[in-house]
Amino acid sequence: MMQGTDAFGIEPGQSLEIDLFRPEDALGVTSLFKTVYGDGYPIQKFIQPELLIEENAAGRTISSVARTPKGDIVGHNAIFQSAPYDRIYESGAGLVHPAYRGGKGIFTSLVAHGIEVGRNEFGIEAVFGEAVCNHLFSQKVTINLDAITQAIEVDLMPASAYDKEKSATGRVASLLDFKTLKPKPHTVWLPAAYEENLRFIYSGLDDERRCAVADKDPPPDSVTSIKTQVFDFANVARFVVDEAGADFEESLDTHEKAVREKGIIVIQVWVKLSCSWSGRIVDALNKKGYFLGGILPRWFDEDGMLLQKVIGEPNWDGIQLYSDRAKKILDMMKADWRRIDKKEMKPEIF
Repeated sequence: MMQGTDAFGIEPGQSLEIDLFRPEDALGVTSLFKTVYGDGYPIQKFIQPELLIEENAAGRTISSVARTPKGDIVGHNAIFQSAPYDRIYESGAGLVHPAYRGGKGIFTSLVAHGIEVGRNEFGIEAVFGEAVCNHLFSQKVTINLDAITQAIEVDLMPASAYDKEKSATGRVASLLDFKTLKPKPHTVWLPAAYEENLRFIYSGLDDERRCAVADKDPPPDSVTSIKTQVFDFANVARFVVDEAGADFEESLDTHEKAVREKGIIVIQVWVKLSCSWSGRIVDALNKKGYFLGGILPRWFDEDGMLLQKVIGEPNWDGIQLYSDRAKKILDMMKADWRRIDKKEMKPEIF
């Protein structure tokens, strides 16, 4: 090994350019992930070069890299499809080589590059990021890029995901920060139980919404459609409610039963705010122990709402927040969790 380089031959102190991913960058990106995370990074497309090339070629992932004149990759961030509407991309998988950290602004530049490329070259309509709450660094980055906190995901990741950097003592929460790239004003139907909370959250949205109260019943012949996503490594399940019908409670029970046996300890539910009976759906979720998460702008092209349920008490003490807005949303969530916890039938949390 050359003196002054790491196991992958990265020499410190080189100049950098922020650029779109090229196929020849793939090995450098995957090596960077191994340098920072070891062999345990859970998202395969960022540790398998061929898969990373395939995803970028298809446009499902758009990677930005920090590249040296020698072709070394010392930073990476991507925007990628993860929401139901395919013009809303998540910004994530961001990391910088240890030798290139320390106030150089590389990570911020990578995130900004992905947003601008996504807007100008790929027609992306909104970008969101999951800023972790076991430290403040990524939260400051998203604020500097004018992304706005709209929801908080409690206990999203296990502490073991941060063993190498030793930055978490319990499960880690995440903010959902959104930035609108193409406005789409429309009407949203607010569940009465959350009208005041959601009006506050919507007051900070960088787009226009007309708010109405969702006080109708679902059509008697309407049928529920729910998709389940399970993340075994995190013990998290997500229920995507594509259609919420008169049989919602029965359908929810079926899906909950299916994930109980998988060791799931956190369930998130994504509900559409585009129908006038969303209030009835949210009431049913409250009865089953789900509490406020926030709003999901353009999640289904129309807006969505996040509700969530956790076995036991969430790791509230482990949540570090930077902005006053995020702190206000967290206060609303804690109050709602206490409300739901008092109403819920015990011991049947799941």
